[in-house]
Amino acid sequence: MSTPLSSAPRPAQILVIDDEPDLRTLYELTLLREGYRVEAAGSVSEAWQHLEAARFDAVITDMRLPDGQGMEIIHRIQKNQRSERCVVMTAYGSAENAVEALKAGAFDYLTKPVDLKQFRAVVASAVQATRAPVVQVKPEKAVVASTSSERAEAASVTGSSGIAALDRLVGESDPMRLVKSRIAKVARGMAPVLVRGESGTGKELVARAVHACSQRSDGPFVAVNCGAIPENLLEAEFFGAKKGSYTGSSQDRDGYFQAARSGTLFLDEIGDLPLAMQSKLLRAIQERSVRSIGSTQEEAVDVRIVSATHKDLHAEVQAGRFRQDLFYRLNVIEIAVPALRDRREDLPALCAALLARIAQDGGLPVPHLSAELLRRLALHPLDGNVRELENLLHRAVALNDGDELHLDLMGGNVATTMAAADVASMTPAQLAPGNDAPPPAVIAPAPVAEFKPTPPPLPSDLQAYLDQQEREILVRALHESGFNRTAAAARLGMSLRQIRYRIARLGITTPNGDDGASSSHADD
Repeated sequence: MSTPLSSAPRPAQILVIDDEPDLRTLYELTLLREGYRVEAAGSVSEAWQHLEAARFDAVITDMRLPDGQGMEIIHRIQKNQRSERCVVMTAYGSAENAVEALKAGAFDYLTKPVDLKQFRAVVASAVQATRAPVVQVKPEKAVVASTSSERAEAASVTGSSGIAALDRLVGESDPMRLVKSRIAKVARGMAPVLVRGESGTGKELVARAVHACSQRSDGPFVAVNCGAIPENLLEAEFFGAKKGSYTGSSQDRDGYFQAARSGTLFLDEIGDLPLAMQSKLLRAIQERSVRSIGSTQEEAVDVRIVSATHKDLHAEVQAGRFRQDLFYRLNVIEIAVPALRDRREDLPALCAALLARIAQDGGLPVPHLSAELLRRLALHPLDGNVRELENLLHRAVALNDGDELHLDLMGGNVATTMAAADVASMTPAQLAPGNDAPPPAVIAPAPVAEFKPTPPPLPSDLQAYLDQQEREILVRALHESGFNRTAAAARLGMSLRQIRYRIARLGITTPNGDDGASSSHADD
């Protein structure tokens, strides 16, 4: 037996449960070589005898055993509030069983036949999670909830980086306290997390908090906007590519999965991923391995998946636009981020935090936040959530010419502007969080005559007009893709040859000084 792990005061103790003697011996020898102390069992009853006699750092169990299910062990460990992290091994209906185990509280899962390199990595993560140091924080710093029990829970599962990440989720309303409490709980394991909420609610902040509160907080956090990558580049961006595997591939490059190794991969707007790529992503998540473009070998990847969407994925599955098996694999644990209209009591704290950041970025003193400004914001719909609120405050700071900020709500609709103008007559009681009665101006707005804009005049030269419209669209696509013509063509649904022809015909110049007729070095 090798010497114990030097980073631990004592060797970690592992319980291995499998009814096949050969596999049990293989797992036992593998762990002994890593310096662990190992006990083995071949049934549920034998395993529980070991658990009653001693404490373990991790429990690795097969899903099906002669006298029961491995799930029974997980449920009993959870019921008795024991500290062991459970890893489930399954070869039976893998996806469904793995999801069920993760929802029941398993730390992670392995699919048989087990890859020993992956086996060692998962066990090491489980041991690390069990032995993670408890960081004591002052009660007022634990922002997860207001009760002492919830604060104690937050302190026990998050370190300083986790507390800082939770602090960035501004707000002490009931919906936000629920979100923070859930983050602290789900961060303990490896189960995939789906963050659901409207655009602008702060889904990426929630994902970063899950990462910061986990034992992977020292690893990378890689954020990917699935809707911003051209479809023909998705596979290379996710899984990497070998030198020469496609035109312009001059060297090996890692994908997002490799970049997020030992950390968290955040898949934002997962609902925008094309169906063809969904099947490849599903396989990578299930097998925990990826194959770079141009490679014949798969490589194991150790990442935790956190995804987010503003879409209703249930409806997307029913409509056939999202794979059901991928949905269930991603949606093991769901965190619903509330819309700003459902937590308006957080407006004062949000405004103060946003104004402080805006002032810091601009090198300005923090503007005064008046009661009138808060009253006007409370009446504004804020359909864009925190992102719209930040935009309004940015504009108020930019147009500020005195000691107090003034909101510019003229960009909204007429009814909203009229309601905002009337808000000064409201009393503080009318804006209290528990008061559901809106002001009269909102209940019965004055009728507004329908505005019909005058149509633009017909162009005198139709071809020149159409060329100008096409030029503007092409220039915008080129700018947004960094003048990568392949990416711009993919976004516009045309081939590289077609976009080159149009660039040359319309005389569009690029940063390289050519007209696109012959040069191709910027296309890759």
